[in-house]
Amino acid sequence: MMELLIACVASYLIGSIPNGLILGKAIWGVDLRKHGSNNIGATNAWRIIGKKAGVSIFLLDMVKGVIGAGLGIFYAGSPLAGVLCGILAVIGHSWSIFLGFKGGKSVSTGLGVLMMLMPKVAFIVFLVWLAVVFVTQYVSLGSIIGAALVPVLAYIFSMPMEYFVFGVLAAVFIIYRHKANIDRLLHGRENKIKSAR
Repeated sequence: MMELLIACVASYLIGSIPNGLILGKAIWGVDLRKHGSNNIGATNAWRIIGKKAGVSIFLLDMVKGVIGAGLGIFYAGSPLAGVLCGILAVIGHSWSIFLGFKGGKSVSTGLGVLMMLMPKVAFIVFLVWLAVVFVTQYVSLGSIIGAALVPVLAYIFSMPMEYFVFGVLAAVFIIYRHKANIDRLLHGRENKIKSAR
């Protein structure tokens, strides 16, 4: 039980690390909270600072999810612990203790959790996300469609019930976090992905 408690706290704290804020300021001298969508995530970094910043922040935020779920599986010792710790990493990213309980939409971190729990599903979801973004230029649409696919694919591939439940919760959470984007998509006001350089 103590191992699970430690893993849960560590997962939340790791998820809370504001990579976009740290890298934006330290490397490019930009506080992403003051530009564009005011979000410290990869999409805003891509638009404001450039492709290199966007990809770097995406990968680092994804690693937070991998580590979070990994702590549960390998340290606390069960698939359920992996799901719980993965969820806490996502919560940490969205409500970071270091940002006054504010944060991003958790797409990158959620993908990291998915990679640890269901790599086959993660690979397919990433390819679908990439295709949607490439064709439409809407990152939010790719994220929404990708999130909705997770529980469907978990069911198709007969994943453990704990993982299927995670897929449902993650899909609902990520889609809910994109409610403003959904409204803009429906009214033709959503911004397409453009890089500063």
